[in-house]
Amino acid sequence: MKFSEMEIDSRIMKALHELKFSEPTEIQKKALPAVIAGHDVIGKSMTGSGKTLIFSIPIIQKIKHSKGVQALVICPTRELVLQTADHMRKLSVHVSVTICEVYGGVSLEDQVRKLSKSDVVVGTPGRILDHIRRRTVDFRNLQILVLDEADRMLDMGFIEDIETIIKHLPQKRQTMLFCATMPEKIFRMTKRYMKHPTMIAAQATVSKSKLAQFYYNVQHEEKMALLVHLIKKESTKLAIVFCATRRMSDVVGDTLATNGIDAKTLHGGLTQNRRTNLLEGFHKGRPHVLVATDVAARGLDIKDVSHIFNYDVPQNSDDYTHRIGRTARIGREGKAITLVSKNDHETFRRIVRYVNITCLEEKNFPKTIKYPERNFYRSDRKRRFSRRSNRY
Repeated sequence: MKFSEMEIDSRIMKALHELKFSEPTEIQKKALPAVIAGHDVIGKSMTGSGKTLIFSIPIIQKIKHSKGVQALVICPTRELVLQTADHMRKLSVHVSVTICEVYGGVSLEDQVRKLSKSDVVVGTPGRILDHIRRRTVDFRNLQILVLDEADRMLDMGFIEDIETIIKHLPQKRQTMLFCATMPEKIFRMTKRYMKHPTMIAAQATVSKSKLAQFYYNVQHEEKMALLVHLIKKESTKLAIVFCATRRMSDVVGDTLATNGIDAKTLHGGLTQNRRTNLLEGFHKGRPHVLVATDVAARGLDIKDVSHIFNYDVPQNSDDYTHRIGRTARIGREGKAITLVSKNDHETFRRIVRYVNITCLEEKNFPKTIKYPERNFYRSDRKRRFSRRSNRY
C-alpha cells in the first residue's frame, strides 16, 4: 500500500511529496489505515521505523484550528518533544495547525501564553502535569492521545505521571501507543486505558544485513585507547558513543577531543539551549562524534549515523536495542561496537541471549594516547585481548 492509496488529505499528501516521503515503511503501511479510521492502536517496531508519521497524519487531518487543544503527544525527553513538533510542523505546512511544545528547563509563562492558542500539545510528562496542576492547559476538547516511546517512559519512571495525566483527559478519545519493546507494565496499561486496541507489530530490530554488530574483549584501563583508535580507523561519518554516567561521558568527550577527534558531550546537565544547539550541529555533521548518556540520546531521530560505540555496556537487552537503533535506520547500513571489560561479562552475557553478536579480535592500536590532564597508560603496558571468541 502506498500513501496515495490511503485516505490522506491532499494538503498532507503535498507535504509528504515535498519532504520526499515516497514509500511508507512496514509499520506505516500496517498502522496508518487503522489510525486514520479512528481505531486505538498499539504500534511496536524498531526505533527509526517512522512511527512519528503514523500519529502526525491523523492529528493534522482531524483537528479543527482554534477549537482548543485537541491532541496531546507525550514523549520521554525534551529532544524528542522538539523533534516531534518540528516533524509535525513540516507535515502541516499547508494546513492551519498550531503546535505547542512543553518541557522542563524553560519558562512556564511563555508556554502558558502559547497553550491558550494551541491545537496540539507535544510535551514531557512532568511539564504536562505541571500545567494540569496549575490549570494552565484545558483538555476538555481533546480527541487524540499519543504515548510515544512508551517503553522508554517506563524506564525513566514516568508511568505514574502518565496515568495521572490520563485521568484528566476525556474518556472518549482515540489513543495511540508506540514502543520498540513491550514490557508487562506497558501491556497492562494498554488494557486499562485503551479501547479494543489494534496491535500492529513490524520488524523489531535492525536487519542483520544492514547492521554489523561486534564486541571487543579489552582490559578496562585500555578501553579509552581502543575507542580513540576505532573512531579514527573506522572513518565514521556520524557516530554516537554511549556512556553510563554524565561524569564518564564528560571524560570520554574531553579525551576524544584532546586526541584530535571532533567530539562533543550530550547529557542532562547541559542547558536546554546548549543541548538544542549541539543536536542541530550534529544533524549537520559538526561535531561528527556525539558522546551521550542513555537518557540524553533516547528518541533522537538523526539520519546518517554510521557507528554506535558502547563504551559502557548497557544494563539490559532493551537498552542495547535502543542504542543500536540509532544507526542503520530506514534501509541504511551501520555498525555497532561494544567494548567489554572484565566486570561487564555477566551483563553482556544476558544481552547476547537475545541479540546475535559477532566477536572481532583487534590487536593493533596505540600504546599511549593523550589525556586532558595526564597520560593514563604506561608506554610499556602489554596490550592483549581475549582469544576466547566463543565466550558467549
